[in-house]
Formats: sequence, C-alpha cells, structure tokens
Amino acid sequence: MTDLEAALRGAVRGEVGFDVTSRALTTMDASNYRRVPLGVVAPRDADDVAAVLEVCRTHAVPVVARGGGTSIAGQATGTGVVLDFTRHMNRLVSLDPDARTAVVQPGLVLDRLQEAAAPHGLRFGPDPSTHSRCTLGGMIGNNSCGSHSVAWGTTADSVRELTVLTARGRRLRLGQEWAGAPQGLRELADGGLARLRTGFPDLPRRISGYALDALLPERGADVARSFCGSEGTLGVLTEAVVRLVEAPRARALAVLGYADEAGAAEAAAGLLPLGPLTVEGMAADLVPDSAAALLPRGGAWLFVETGGESAPQARARAEAVVRAADVVDALVVTDPAGQRALWRIREDASGTATRMPDGSEAWPGWEDCAVPPARLGAYLRDFRGLLTTHHLRGTPYGHFGDGCIHVRIDFDLLTDAGVARFRRFSEELADLVVAHGGSLSGEHGDGQARAELLPRMYGQETVALFERAKAVWDPDDLLNPGMLVRPAPLDANLRFSVLPREPVDVVFGYPLDGGDFSAAVRRCVGVAKCRTTSVSGSGVMCPSFRATGDEAHSTRGRARLLHEMLAGELVTDGWRSTEVRDALDLCLSCKGCRSDCPVEVDMATYKAEFLHHHYAGRRRPAAHYAMGWLPVWLRWAARARAAPVVNALAGVGPLAAVAKRLGGIAGEREVPRLAGETFSRWWRGRRPVAAGTGELVVLWPDTFTEHLSPSVGRAAVRVLEAAGLRVALPPTLRGRAVIGDGTSRSAASLLTARRGRVCCGLTYVSTGQLDRARAVMRRTLDLMAPVLETSAPVVVLEPSCAAALRTDLPELLHDDPRAARLAARVLTFAEALERHAPDWTPPTVDRPATGQTHCHQHAVLGDAADRRLREAAGLTGELSGGCCGLAGNFGFEKGHYEVSAACAEDQLLPAVREAPDGAVVLADGFSCRTQLEQLGGVRGRHLAEVLAEALEGE
Repeated sequence: MTDLEAALRGAVRGEVGFDVTSRALTTMDASNYRRVPLGVVAPRDADDVAAVLEVCRTHAVPVVARGGGTSIAGQATGTGVVLDFTRHMNRLVSLDPDARTAVVQPGLVLDRLQEAAAPHGLRFGPDPSTHSRCTLGGMIGNNSCGSHSVAWGTTADSVRELTVLTARGRRLRLGQEWAGAPQGLRELADGGLARLRTGFPDLPRRISGYALDALLPERGADVARSFCGSEGTLGVLTEAVVRLVEAPRARALAVLGYADEAGAAEAAAGLLPLGPLTVEGMAADLVPDSAAALLPRGGAWLFVETGGESAPQARARAEAVVRAADVVDALVVTDPAGQRALWRIREDASGTATRMPDGSEAWPGWEDCAVPPARLGAYLRDFRGLLTTHHLRGTPYGHFGDGCIHVRIDFDLLTDAGVARFRRFSEELADLVVAHGGSLSGEHGDGQARAELLPRMYGQETVALFERAKAVWDPDDLLNPGMLVRPAPLDANLRFSVLPREPVDVVFGYPLDGGDFSAAVRRCVGVAKCRTTSVSGSGVMCPSFRATGDEAHSTRGRARLLHEMLAGELVTDGWRSTEVRDALDLCLSCKGCRSDCPVEVDMATYKAEFLHHHYAGRRRPAAHYAMGWLPVWLRWAARARAAPVVNALAGVGPLAAVAKRLGGIAGEREVPRLAGETFSRWWRGRRPVAAGTGELVVLWPDTFTEHLSPSVGRAAVRVLEAAGLRVALPPTLRGRAVIGDGTSRSAASLLTARRGRVCCGLTYVSTGQLDRARAVMRRTLDLMAPVLETSAPVVVLEPSCAAALRTDLPELLHDDPRAARLAARVLTFAEALERHAPDWTPPTVDRPATGQTHCHQHAVLGDAADRRLREAAGLTGELSGGCCGLAGNFGFEKGHYEVSAACAEDQLLPAVREAPDGAVVLADGFSCRTQLEQLGGVRGRHLAEVLAEALEGE
C-alpha cells in the first residue's frame, strides 16, 4: 500500500480504490482521451471531500471530480485521485415546490431530479441526451444544456447557489453579489471590466473558457454562475441549489422534413419567435432503417416541441410551426408514446454518430461548436467544405435553434499521419468557428480537446485572465490540471495509442468490425446508456448494473477493462486477467447491449471470447461442465430413460445439495425436472396427421423443448398444423437423410450415415467453450444439409436458441457459408405463422397478457410479429422489458443467485404481480418460465401453448 493510499484510507469513510479494476474503470470518459489515475475515492459527504483534498495537497497529487463520466472533451479523466460522486453523494436533499428550487448533491442523476419534480408540475430545464445517467455535478461542471435550452437556457441559468470546497479546504457558498468569492476574485474582475464587457461573444451557447463576465456588476456579480462550466478546475462542488421551471401540462412535437441539413439549419432561427421548447436538427445518415418509417419525408429534420396548458393548445402551436416552416413534409405528434419514440431517434444520435453509414469509425473532438443561430446555415456549408478539404466525413446534428452542432468525424487516430491531420483540421476549424462569431464549445466544455485553442477564440490577454482566475481559486494547481488553462496538447493522451496495432487472434468473426477484436472493443465510446437505473418499454440493457449499481458490472465498465487488457499497461496479464474475468462474471449474456447500446457493443460475444482464451488449457469452473455440457447430459439421461430416477434423486435434499455443490450450482436453486417423454419420442409415436397443402416448415427440437418442456413443442406442432403448415423435424443422420420424419431411417442412409442431433451450441458459447461450440455447430450443419437444399424455413421455439443460430452460428463459423444460409432460415414461432400462413386466423383468447419479452428476442430477433399475433388472438397488454435474471446458466451458477433475483425484481416479477386477474403469463424462454416458477410461484407459458389451448376449446 502506498503512502497516499494509506493516508486516504485513514482519512475518509468512503471507499478508496487503488486496485487495478477501480483505476481501469476511470481511465476514460466519453472522449478520445485516456489518463490512468492513481486511485479512486467515493466520498460519503463533504467532510470526506475535504479530507481527500487535504491528503492530496500534502502529497502534491491532483484531484479530478467525476460524475457519470460522459464528458466528451476529456475533463473527467486524470492522473491523480478521481472523486466518484455517484456512489454516495447522489441524493436529492430537498425540493421546495413553492420556491421552485431543489437542493442536490453532485452525484444525483438528472432523471431522479426530474422524477421528484414531476408530481409538482416542475422540472429542471436543461436536459442533455444523457439525462438518464449524467449527474447534476457534471452538468454544473460543464454548464450543460440539452434540447430545451431555447426555452430554459443552460445549467448556469438554473443555478441559484453552490457549495464548494477549494483546493486548500475553504468551504464557500457561492451566489450573487460576490457571495462566497475567494479572496482576490473581485479585485481581478474590477481590474478587467473592459475586457469582461467586450471580450466574450454574446451567444446562447458560449460554454468555452471561464464565465468571468458573470462577475460584471450589471450581471449581479454572480459567483455561482461564473463557477459553472469550470470543469472541476476551480473548486469541488458538494451541494447545489438549483431553480426548477414549470413543465408544460401538454406537449406536441412537430417533425419538419427538409431536403438537406443546410435547409433545416437555415430554417431553425426563423422558428424561435414562435416560442418553441426545442428546435433540434439531424440528417438522414443518423437515422437507422428501423426508425426511418417514423419520420416524414426528407433528408434532414427539425424536431420542434411546443407546450401548452392543454393538448389542443400544444397541438395548435405545433401546427403553427408547420405553417411557418417551408418544409418538404411534416408530422405533428401529440401521443406521448409516439413522441418518446421520435425523441429516442434524436437522443441515440450521440451513439449512432460514432459510426459512418459504411460502418467505419467516427470520433468526437469537434462535437459541439456553436455559432449565432442566424449564421448556422452558412457555417455548416463552410464546415462541410473544410471536411472535404481534409478528406474527412461527418454528419452534423444537434441544437439547431441555438446554433450548436454535434458531429463525429472519421478521424484516423491510430496512425501518426492521421493524428497530424486531426491537429491541422482542429486548428483550421477553430479559426472557422471564430470567423462566424462562435464558441469552440457550445455544450460539452473545452477539456483537453479544445482548451489548447482558446487563444484563437479569446486572444492571449483574456486567456491570461483565465490563468489568473485559476490561480485565485486554486493557487497550487491541484484541481484537474491541464484543463482550460495551461492545457495538455489536443493530440496527447489519445486512448487509441495504447491499443495493439495488429489484429488480436480471436475465434468470433466480428463481421461489423472487420474481424478486429480491438475495433469491437473500441465501439464503446462511453456514452453510458448502460448505466441507466431504469429501462423504458421493452429495453433490456444493462440488468447487472441495475442490480449492483457498480460501474464494473455495466457494459461500459466491462468494455473499459477489455480496453485496458488490450493496452497491457494497467491490466498486464492479458486473457488471463482476473480483473476482466470478475467483471464479466456478472454479465448475464442477455445481449441487451447488442440492440440497446447506440453503437451495438456486444458484451455477450466479448464475454464468450474472453472465457475461451482465459480457460484455454486450464480447468474450468464446475458450472461450465455441468451446464455448458447440458445437451450431452440430457441426451444420455434420455437414452437411458433415467428421467424418473434423476427427478427422484433431485428431490432428496442432501443428495441434491451434494450434486449442486459438485456442479457449481447455487444452493438456493431447485434442479428443473426432466420430462418423462422427450419431444422427439412423442413425435415418433404420434398418430400421423394427413399431409396438408401448406408449406413445409422444419421445427427445431432445441435442448430445452426436447428434454425439459416438450409441452411447448407439442403445442407448436398443434398450432402450426392448424394453420395448414406441414411440420417436419430435422434429420438425425448425417448422409443421405430423409427430411421430415425426425428419424431418417431409410436403408440407404443407415448404411452411409452417422446418427446425431442438431444443436445450436448455445450452452457452449455462453460458457466460452468455443472449440466445442464450433464442433457442435459443424455437426449440425452436416445434419441440416438436406434442409438447406430446400426452401423450408426453420422454426425455433426457444428465443435464446434462435438468437444463437441467427448470430453466434455465422459469427463463429464465418468460414463456412452454410452457417449464414441456416441463420437466414431461422424464424420464430410468430414469424413462421405470419410469413407462411398469412391467411390463418388464430383462435380468440380474449385475455390480458403479462410477462416479459425474452431478452435475446428483444436484442436479436425482434418481437413485432409476436405483438401482431398476440393482438390477433385478443391478448391485450404490453410485456415488460429487462431480463428475467436466470439467463440460461447464469442464474444457476454459484454466487449469482442474489443478482439473478434482483434482475427478476427489476421488471418481470413486479409486472406479474401487478397484472389484472385472469392474465396470461407469457414467457417464451425456458429460463424465464423457470425463474417465474422458482421466484414467483407462477407458471409462465409459451405463446404456442396459449394458442394450442385456445384451439382445443374451440
């Protein structure tokens, strides 16, 4: 233990982390920069903060205050001690509806404040797209804005008082009329009044530099306002009194379509006299195909929100905006759900923009320049020209009403030549922004990305005034040095420089990343959507973070550890890293990040890849053998007809306890009972059904349906045949197999073929046994060869198995063209009925439904067909999002029970408890049904079972 660590542990009550994991999690924010801290402290209160400052001042170690870590300019990284306010100092201290104020701690997430203010008809005005995870302290540090700034201004406009600690331990309460000003600040301002009055551009989004002009007497000598946007370089915030605004009783959203972004930009300023709440802009390049249908015609759009005392008033104002705008097409939406769906398109642009349309990478660095709104169109044309001159690409979007543009650019930050071009472009763009009367930063602050260029905007004399102000507040340069004044070069400390230059030898194909695992890991840019503490709609990501609240168990945290593993500087033992292993241990492999993360980070795949290498040539955990090889054990039990014996033994407490201990299974879990008759055996013994005239479908006998819940398979056969489809099972012999009888016992085939069973390989993939998974998958492709020669679809009832066949199969066997062909054939139960029996009408159930959309279905397969089938059958209500928490082998493994149960309590179990009487509990996944039974005492059913039962009642 170092002297610094020992001193901190003796001085503070909060957590002190100097271990590899704690440091690795905070090496980066959402910027291009990386700095390795000495340690991380999570203070419990202001006294802890004061203690940290005293210890660090004694040891001459810098201090960096950090909130949600979503800063895009690098100001939330540092080489000293990082203060993490999100663990403890995250409270809403009080809320006064009459005064319309709230007292908050710096680690409070914005959405929590909004939730508390909403019942009073109030809200905090600024709302960045990261509102579900950004903190009030970070917003004050950056002077954040968000989409509603045209109505309610920046964070500085919403601050009343700030309580801060200076680097030398003074507690100050900042406010107007010089309240709380440190000694020397007033003298500094009085000596530079002329410069304060003339040296600062008059812009709604001037975030760059220190806001020293707020100290002018005609502006109330507002010390609190001048502190906003100081990026943790002047003092450490411990509490804030913020102003709330009245929220409109009703809102409407006008989406205006324009031919291109320049047209949208030129129109934005003209809409401001109508008093909109937002004027946001984005172009078609940032809209995913799945969302394009929600938007009106056009190549770019303005999102103009209006408010009113009533829905008709809000709509009338939105329609007035449409009439005033010269548009290609327009859409007015008053339905709250419809508005949320449209706003998600805009908010996800911060992640979507990290990829160009062709999939190549794009990076921040010039994320948020701002110019006078009336000059935005001209600026964008010049900006596009500068991109072309430097052979760069980027798609602007952002707060058009305030003249603030966000853009990610396809900089090459991996080579010396690319970094040099990044510098040249940055210098020329800074000059362009200044020429248009703008600010280098219009929202995210200067940090390391832009501080070096502040003299181009303000001139040397004003920058010298900034340096003097920093010295007044922090004479020892202890707080976040290298930011705003005496900055580090904009091309130093780039996070990519430490990554390997040659591709890493991996098993998965990573088709979207050119086969490069480093590029896959680089996908995580730190926007931290995975750190949200609640999900909306059918969202899933990230259940383990919501259960633990620990950054290490978020998708971003795991990606950061993988980044450091590849870098080899902090995490030094590569694939053998115990730090990475432990962080991935609580990853449920739910695949939620594959769909919910704006940049489609696929942590389930990364986990499987890591486990494969981590345990190569070594003994694995017992659960990997017990549950990873589950298909083998179940097939052996079926061949021996041992289900009754196994079930009886599992019911004997002491024997079951020993078996679970040996198998690495959580003692709290019950072992699921094996079916007395497998699905395939039932299929072989069933009475032949007269061949229908419909299309042939091949029903996949997955391990769970085959051995644990054959009732699902039987029900699916009943429904598919009722829909007029001809059902077959895959061949079980490799060679000249007969398609459709599930046995393939022709004499010719018996002479030349070997027996086998198809398997998606899911259990081997989830435990990282990728060599075995590939072998199982190749055997499956051999068995499915006759099917692939036909046009028959493959219907998979278990969502996790369907997802494995759709994604894991072609990504693991990227060298076998048959894998992609089989993946393309895979359909869910509902998809099969919709596509191949479109004229069939399902039986009428007419009951409310509850339950949960399977996480793999949400992430990989989609549930649109299921929704339509439920609606046609009269099953009403929405299924919840999240993950059931069992997640295949995860919830059964020793040490995972508490997290598994917490995940179930996040969405699934509350939804079932709150369901109306008589509701059908739908759960297509075997894991979901098992979790419901074991934790909720509720029987969940596959949709096929519900429909089959309704057919029997007709």
